[in-house]
Amino acid sequence: MSNNHDPRVAGAQVRARLDWFKGQVLPHEAALRARLRRIMPRRADLDDIVAEALARAFATEDFARVTGGRAWLFRIARNLIIDQARRDKIISFEQLADFDLIASDVNTEARLEARDELRRLEAIVDTLPIQCRRAFILRRIYDKPVAEIAEEMGLSVSTVDKHIARATAKVMVAIGEFEEFRVGGSLQQDRRAREA
Repeated sequence: MSNNHDPRVAGAQVRARLDWFKGQVLPHEAALRARLRRIMPRRADLDDIVAEALARAFATEDFARVTGGRAWLFRIARNLIIDQARRDKIISFEQLADFDLIASDVNTEARLEARDELRRLEAIVDTLPIQCRRAFILRRIYDKPVAEIAEEMGLSVSTVDKHIARATAKVMVAIGEFEEFRVGGSLQQDRRAREA
């Protein structure tokens, strides 16, 4: 009788997998839930992602090679969310920024700063006229060719080019104004600190 069909061997393999799962993955379920709560508005979606991530982690074929259960679980959840966003074909700047929050906390401050910058960019883009905004997003976010955007929007290629150029200019001006304010604000704070 081969080892593949021996119930004792199969039982030992199941126990080893279960021990690995209980020790390496399951303790991180609460941390995953907490992280996902920040970026997922609907509780049902959160529960689905957590359940599917746990199921996929448990089903990992070569589980013994996985040494970082937390990182593995978070990576699975991140991939599930990205897959869901691809299926929905709707993704906001905020979701893009928040995907990084699911990854490990290697450089949290830099990640939070990047997320804040994306939110500022989203706020700037939201102020654009509708046609400019749509053309800008299709070109800069979805990387669609201008000809395809023109066809989708029912406009000429040159009109789409003008919308994209106008939107890009407005975004750059707004970013420049924000940077001047931020730098100017920190210079004023430095001056006040020296005067005090």
